[in-house]
Amino acid sequence: MKNHIPNTITLFNMLSGVLSIYSAMKGYLDLAAYLIFIAAIFDFFDGFAARLLNAKSPIGAELDSLSDVVSFGVAPGFILFQMINNSHGMPDTFNSEQALLPFIAFVIPAFSALRLAKFNIDDNQTTSFIGLPTPAFAILIASFPLIKSYLYDGQGFFYMIITNSYFLIAVAVIGSFLLVSKLPMFAFKFTSFGWKDNMVKYSFIGASLLLILFLQIVAIPFIILMYLFVSLIMYLVEIQ
Repeated sequence: MKNHIPNTITLFNMLSGVLSIYSAMKGYLDLAAYLIFIAAIFDFFDGFAARLLNAKSPIGAELDSLSDVVSFGVAPGFILFQMINNSHGMPDTFNSEQALLPFIAFVIPAFSALRLAKFNIDDNQTTSFIGLPTPAFAILIASFPLIKSYLYDGQGFFYMIITNSYFLIAVAVIGSFLLVSKLPMFAFKFTSFGWKDNMVKYSFIGASLLLILFLQIVAIPFIILMYLFVSLIMYLVEIQ
């Protein structure tokens, strides 16, 4: 029975992703975003449950990847498609080429699937990642409609950035490249809980909590940027 518990949690991850896609198609982008956050919680706890119950299995690993493609690839692709479709910055008169621009968002599911396939056959990613993890990129995308709602009344500079067509397209392209890049990135996998072995992780978590405290949902893009920056610094230090 215990072997089915992690897989059941994984299926809730996939179900959250499917509901996110449906919500995005209906135009409920805030709900679609929250469902990606819920999927990320299920994604964390399925692995945690598998380790706790010693219930790891080949089918569990495959199911996890399939669920991640839905929740952290297809779902954020639909959210970004809708955001680009309703963004500003494009000319008022759309020609056929401009009307196709929102479909650039669907490079995200394609590159997410490629990233997860590479992860499945790479034994070097047990304690760290190579390339941006799909949940991190999905959470970044999911934060955009929530930030848009949060900043809607003021509609200041940051609001104008995250609702700009070309910014959103750039995020889709650059983020997709980072998914399959060779950049090593640290993972929140603890083999011990001592400060010495986890100094970077604890410092990152502390800085992230402070950003959330002061900036709330607006903190998420800065946390992802900080994650990329810290990973890059760690990589440069290691190759010296």
